[in-house]
Amino acid sequence: MLTEKECKNATCPADRKRARFTDASGLYLEVSPTGSKRWFLKIYGDGKESRLALGSYPSVSLSAARLARDRVKVGKAEGVDPIEARRQAKKKTETVEPTSTFKAIANEWFGKQRKMWSETHADRCYRQLERDLFPLLGGIGIEGIKAPKLLEAIRFIEKRGAYETASRALMLCGQVWRYAVASGIIERDITVDLKGALTPYRGKHFAAIVDPEEFGKLLIAIDNYHGGVVVKSALRLAPLVFQRPGELRGARWEEVNFDESMWTIPAQRMKRGVHGKEYGDPHIVPLSKQALEIFKFLYAYTGNGEFCFPSPKSKERPISENSVRTALLALGYSSDRHTWHGFRASARTMLDEQLEVDILVIESQLAHAVKDANGRAYNRTKYIKQRSAMMQSWADFLDTLKSKE
Repeated sequence: MLTEKECKNATCPADRKRARFTDASGLYLEVSPTGSKRWFLKIYGDGKESRLALGSYPSVSLSAARLARDRVKVGKAEGVDPIEARRQAKKKTETVEPTSTFKAIANEWFGKQRKMWSETHADRCYRQLERDLFPLLGGIGIEGIKAPKLLEAIRFIEKRGAYETASRALMLCGQVWRYAVASGIIERDITVDLKGALTPYRGKHFAAIVDPEEFGKLLIAIDNYHGGVVVKSALRLAPLVFQRPGELRGARWEEVNFDESMWTIPAQRMKRGVHGKEYGDPHIVPLSKQALEIFKFLYAYTGNGEFCFPSPKSKERPISENSVRTALLALGYSSDRHTWHGFRASARTMLDEQLEVDILVIESQLAHAVKDANGRAYNRTKYIKQRSAMMQSWADFLDTLKSKE
């Protein structure tokens, strides 16, 4: 089977008309002496071999070509002639105005929305459009796409077992269709007709230990970890500050105020939309005596650089999320038992059930924008006094859990 690197480096000798690089199940990449690269799929019917073009590389990546191959094979198994289906689809689009195709409308909608999204969220959404929706619906006029056709496209995603991805694809389509309705291009949103038509799925949560006794065992295991100072410090701080992995591992020394026992995370580093990152308030994390002690200990090792938790490969970037994940695995805590992100759920549950802290104070420390009784999302910088007391009580509680083991 091919790899992305092999596709990228594939070349054709000048003395040959073409070179073929085989993947699997009839899929291959054809390269010309000029460097042009195109995907093809071998099709068999009536005792003859033909081929179906699946697009050019790298516009169509290796993974996208494999998905296209699988779609064709599923359709063929259901009696659909892929070449005839392609011919009919082309006929339908010949009379469609380029500006009214699903792809054109989706791109127009995306262009307006992405200004309000983080770069990561925007990339994820557009990749899904390119991978799962444009190949089947992109060239069809949006007015001509009926509910059964849209459901067919979504069910191709389901057939590979990606039920959550299928649900997200339908939500994306809903936003595109509502944009088209508001723009006067079509009269109604057909995605509402598909409610209940998809396979239900149970959303996955980050595994987390919420039983105090079991959590105490985890804390002792962390204290006995024999890895490097940087990773061990991140491990020890994770349950004390319970911030997102990216926010903790990306901590900079300029953000830590030893005199005031505060760690201030800039809005740009928080999990927010573009507007929130640019204009939002920083997130303040009061540091308990125990957390401050760990930061002071770590400062002796990494205080001469920018990052509190620098990568062993380069001081110019922080440790990866895999660093702590691997450490937890080494301690016997696999991803289905407890995760780095799971420290947030552990703290959220035990602060509520064991220490009986006001839920608004907990949510504020988790940087969750919960609405108050008047319907307003409260300012994340509030409850500083209460959060400071809570963080110290939480750290003392964790010490108690360890002493019981």
